[in-house]
This record gives sequence, C-alpha cells and structure tokens, in this order.
Amino acid sequence: MAAIVSCKFCSSLTTSNSSIPTSQFRSSKLWNGAWSNPFGPRCSSYNRIKCGLQNVKKARPFCLKEFAISSALAFSLITGVSTLGSSADAYAVAGPVIPELSVLISGPPIKDPGALLRYALPIDNKAIREVQKPLEDISESLKISGVKALDSVERNVRQASRTLKQGKNLIISGLAESKKERGVEVLGKLEVGLDELQKIVEDRDRDAVAPKQKELLNYVGSVEEDMVDGFPYEVPEEYKNMPLLKGRAAVDMKVKVKDNPNIDECVFHIVLDGYNAPVSAGNFVDLVERHFYDGMEIQRADGFVVQTGDPEGPAEGFIDPSTEKTRTIPLEIMVEGEKAPFYGETLEELGLYKAQTKLPFNAFGTMAMAREEFDNNSASSQVFWLLKESELTPSNANILDGRYAVFGYITENEDILADLKVGDVIESMQVVSGLDNLVNPSYKIAG
Repeated sequence: MAAIVSCKFCSSLTTSNSSIPTSQFRSSKLWNGAWSNPFGPRCSSYNRIKCGLQNVKKARPFCLKEFAISSALAFSLITGVSTLGSSADAYAVAGPVIPELSVLISGPPIKDPGALLRYALPIDNKAIREVQKPLEDISESLKISGVKALDSVERNVRQASRTLKQGKNLIISGLAESKKERGVEVLGKLEVGLDELQKIVEDRDRDAVAPKQKELLNYVGSVEEDMVDGFPYEVPEEYKNMPLLKGRAAVDMKVKVKDNPNIDECVFHIVLDGYNAPVSAGNFVDLVERHFYDGMEIQRADGFVVQTGDPEGPAEGFIDPSTEKTRTIPLEIMVEGEKAPFYGETLEELGLYKAQTKLPFNAFGTMAMAREEFDNNSASSQVFWLLKESELTPSNANILDGRYAVFGYITENEDILADLKVGDVIESMQVVSGLDNLVNPSYKIAG
C-alpha cells in the first residue's frame, strides 16, 4: 500500500513505558500500540511526543525557554501540526511552530464539503459571497433546539435576500460572458427559493428548512461556477500532456456493503476539483473511465481513513498498457493566495508553514492521493477518504494538509464511509458530470 509520514525518531515504540493511560487514546480508533494508518507504520501520539522531546534533550540542556518551546512542540504533535517531517533535530524545527499554532487554531474552520468547494472556486465576487454566507450560517442556527432556531434562521434568510437584491447587478457583471444566460436563470431560481424559504420559516416548518437551504446553496454554487471564465492558469510543461481535469467533475461510487444488516449498498457522490488539482483529479477521472476501480475491494478501513486503489499483483499502481509502466503523478498542492499549485514538494519542504491549502483536510470524506512515504511524486491509483478524528486531525492543524494532494470531497452519504470495512466491494464508479472538462484522456487510447 502507498504510504504517508511515519515518525523520524523511532520505528517501533510500544506503549509499555507510557505514563499516560491508554484509554486517553483509545477513542481515536487508531490505538494498537503503534499508530495504525493506511499509509505505513507510525508510533503512537504519546510516543511521538516522548520521542521528540528526547531528541530535544539530546540537542542541548533544558532551560525555561527551551521547555516552553518543547511544550509547544508537544502540543503541536498531539494536535497534529506537521513539524517533524523534515529534520532529525526537533529543536531546530520548533521555531516556526509557535507562531503557527495561534494562526491555525484562531478561528472555526469550514467543515462542510459543499462550502469548501464553493470557497475553493477561483473567483473574486464579494456580492455572491455575501449571499452565500448567511445561507451557510443557517446550519449553525439549526443547532438551536426546537422552533426557537427559526428566529435565527429568519434573520439569515432576510440577510441573504437583502444582499441578493442589493448586489444582483454586481453578481451578474461577474458572470462569464459565455455562461451569463444560464447564470441569470439560476439567480432567478435563487430569488424564488429565498421567498419560499421565508414562507417555510413563517409556517414554523423546521424540518423543511435544511432541504431548502441545500437547494439554495446549490444554486449559489452554480452561479459561482458560472463566474469562472476558462481555466485560470497553465499546468507546468512536464505535466501538460497528462490527463487533466480543467474544471469540476462528479463521480458516483456504488459500494456493496457486506455483513451489515443496516446497509446493503450505498452510492457516494464525489465532487472532484480540477481548478485546484487538475493533475490529481484528471488522473482519477481517467482511471474511472477505464473502469479501473470497478469490482475492487475496500483495502483499508481503520477508523482513520478508507482506502482503495491497489490493483491485484505486484504493482501498487496503475500500469498504463500503452507504456507497460506504472503511471505516477506529482504531489500537487494549491495554496490560498497563489494562482497555480505547487508541484513535487510539500509545503513544509517549501518553508510555507503558515500557508493554508485551498482544499484542506477539513471535511469528513476529504479525498486525496496516497503515495510512498519518501517519494512525493509516487501517487498513482491509490486514493483515500479521511474519517475525521478531531483528537488527531484537527481542522487546519493536522499532519496531512500540505503533504498530500486533496482533489475532491464526498458530498452525499459521506457519513456512511465509517461503516465501510475491508472487503466491501466497489461495484462501479461512474462520471456523472464534467467529463467534458477532462483533457488528454488516455482511456480513449488503446487499453
């Protein structure tokens, strides 16, 4: 199986010397004496802290300042901030960690996959974002019990309606010329839908709010996609002939669930983002069109991730029949504020400790490429979906962002991911939209 990071200080620490009760970590579902994950061996969270602090001790004697730095390092390891991947001297890398922590945990992260995808679009239109925000805030309003929530929901709806009326001309002016007619049509549906949601609130029909909210946010997302005019950048020369997804696409993955009386089969809807990961998403769509994953079993399901994509036989990736070699793709990370992704290097290797990825590991069902631990450009066909574990992978402060290429999110039935087991079978994967955004499709060539 393809791998991700493991501890650089030790290879097989057990928990027998730990003074911290194992029950503190058992809830993570990763506990078995070593950090069990789909990508390779890793020591337990406590032993990583212990090992890192031992390394600090070896570097120089402790003083109060160093103790503070070490404490910050220990905290970062428990929360998963990536600081130990590039150096054997933990003290040497402790410097960037302290200011980074306050940045990473300063605000509530976005965890909804639909919202993450909307904010990841390469657009800059404040008017539509001001409509989007109060509609998304309805989810927080609904956390209030009973019909009392509807008072807050009503404020959200009124704010969205008001900002849409005030900013409609600015929204229309932001539409791509080739998509303007469709965008205006969807805006009309959004206006009608807001009036309908207002009526739902007035009728105190709490159960009808969330479905209507989802419908309206889909309209918002559609309008925002219609603001993107073409593909916003050039893929580097060495990758431009690979299968590339220049836009968005959606895939339905049908899984046959074994030995579960409550679930027989499930269809997971996956939205792939080629704007921020054209090589990773394009490679996956190309493999889906080759029916590469059809009939393949789930190969890892350990409470941390669900993983598949390792074909039968000695190969650990897709063998391109036209070359008879494993097709590999580069690590691909898009960062907030950048116009194009970084290729071939982790953000840690680039020294971008405070950088925020456009497609973060925030949501349950975040989809990314697995790869060999020490080879950034070794991803091929193995993919994984994150099962959110707040103790070990807090949003915006984890060991995955900036190290592994996210290229999409499961947006429907993602909660059922946790019920999948090794041996459950992917009956089929099918591209249901956006196939026309795939360029250089190799599946159309022989094989």
